[in-house]
Amino acid sequence: MVPDQTSDVPVFVLCGGLGTRLREETEVRPQAHGPGGHRARSSGTSCGPTPTTDSTGFVLCLGYKSEVIKSYFLNYASMNSDFTVELKKNNLTVHSIDHEEHWEVTLAYTGELTMTGARVQRAASKYLGDAENFAVTYGDGVTDADLSAEYRFHLGEGRLGTVLGVNPPSRFGELKVDGAQVQEFSEKPDFVDNWINGGYFFFKRDFLPYLTPDEGCVLEREPLIKLAQDGQLSMFRHRGFWACVDTQRDLEQLNKLWASGDAPWAV
Repeated sequence: MVPDQTSDVPVFVLCGGLGTRLREETEVRPQAHGPGGHRARSSGTSCGPTPTTDSTGFVLCLGYKSEVIKSYFLNYASMNSDFTVELKKNNLTVHSIDHEEHWEVTLAYTGELTMTGARVQRAASKYLGDAENFAVTYGDGVTDADLSAEYRFHLGEGRLGTVLGVNPPSRFGELKVDGAQVQEFSEKPDFVDNWINGGYFFFKRDFLPYLTPDEGCVLEREPLIKLAQDGQLSMFRHRGFWACVDTQRDLEQLNKLWASGDAPWAV
């Protein structure tokens, strides 16, 4: 029987990017800590855990402006509780913990300019422990995918890696033509007929040799390309909601959706 629990699966969250396409936001905070992320908590946005999975152990792979994320977690209890400060003694007494999160969050600095594959390798070499499987995700995606189902699929397929494949809506109109004649005109079709990397991965620990600690190791290039060539990468299809914060426009749209109370990723 394939287990359906992911509580023993550590989740490595890539939170170290420069966020150059969101420069007006990331001048003061890392991309993974942009507006909306800290509010969603268990909903899967930003550096929070991924949705519909019961994992409680998270390793944040930090880089650019790591001090902002570290400060957020160091002050999490006091910012979500009543407390008394004795100013003369600099003593802090927390009276109540006004949250129910039972997460264990490890904040791992993996280098300022380190690429995604090297961030995972550097953090996993220290904090993977005895886990036979682990998850990896980016710090800027939201989805309503059932990641526990993806994990069961990953175990059932038996390959070293599994990626969430998403079929996102097109941002542009689509033309189907025969020579110069337009046969079909579709203004922003619901879905395009291709699958892309949705950014939610499960790996067996035997995937780690595909990675190197070299700063330039990019997860999405040689490691995953080689994994696919070796026949060791599965895709779990998801046709539900998925979005990423890649531009200022993306950020504004997701913040508007969150404010409406109808965010599909909210738990």
